[in-house]
Amino acid sequence: MRVAVTGATGRLGRAVVTALGEAPFTGPFGPIAWSRAIFDLDAPDAAGALLDRDRPEIVVHCAAWTDVDGCAREPEKAMARNGTATGVLAGAAAERGIDLIVVSTNEVFDGRPAEVRPYRPDDAPNPINPYGRSKLAGERLAEAAYDGASAELGIVRTAWLFGPPGNDFPSKILSAAERDRASGQRLKLVGDEIGSPSYTLDVAEAIAELIGAADVGGIRHVVNSGHATRAEWALEVLRQANLEVPTETVLAAEFPRASTPPRFGVLEPSPMPSGEPLRTWQGATADYLPLLLRQHAAAAASR
Repeated sequence: MRVAVTGATGRLGRAVVTALGEAPFTGPFGPIAWSRAIFDLDAPDAAGALLDRDRPEIVVHCAAWTDVDGCAREPEKAMARNGTATGVLAGAAAERGIDLIVVSTNEVFDGRPAEVRPYRPDDAPNPINPYGRSKLAGERLAEAAYDGASAELGIVRTAWLFGPPGNDFPSKILSAAERDRASGQRLKLVGDEIGSPSYTLDVAEAIAELIGAADVGGIRHVVNSGHATRAEWALEVLRQANLEVPTETVLAAEFPRASTPPRFGVLEPSPMPSGEPLRTWQGATADYLPLLLRQHAAAAASR
């Protein structure tokens, strides 16, 4: 099966390329990796020619502008990259009978659920920031393009992604903890923002499972099991890293930012074809941390 991946050098895209490369159904040459140089969100009209050239049977659309604060500062650019570009790609793929998986986000929800429970795929979206609005626009434009099409559309929402190459929440927590311990300050941790920490390698394996099972259609929430506040996640990272530093739990308002994230962004994991849920976020963090600690040690040694 010929599978193309947009955003192939991004955090999730590279994990998807790796997972598909290990899947037997992509053949000896593996997936087709479309980096930004090949498929640029600022020039999406090239999608049709690209699809004709590489002839994929399915496209996994990981490319996105995920700088949520940047999106808040430039909402029109966010809409163009995450909304319009997704619609253009979806239209070109649907016309050619090519299946498409669009990766989306928990930020399509407002963080104020009608019931105190994780968001389900059929809950009504109501984004409260430009990033969430642009990603929801991408979902809806893709759905419109595939209405009546012969091909399948899948929407995979995920949340709080972490994983290689670093510069993610666990990495930033380790750096902040080392800095505050050296200066004798308390590490401030946000206690009023709750989400579903999700490991890119696990999300990528789940996407590969959907493709391998020929079960890509519909909206799914693909996240690691369990949920946490930012503070709880940070404390687990510090515990696993054996890094002791005084901490203080604070409100998100203490860290002013351009974007307003949903305070409750927990997604209910959707059933997978195998029937097996993704592992807990704590287990995934434990898998990731040795690599992260080696990176931090190497960075410290080079300073």
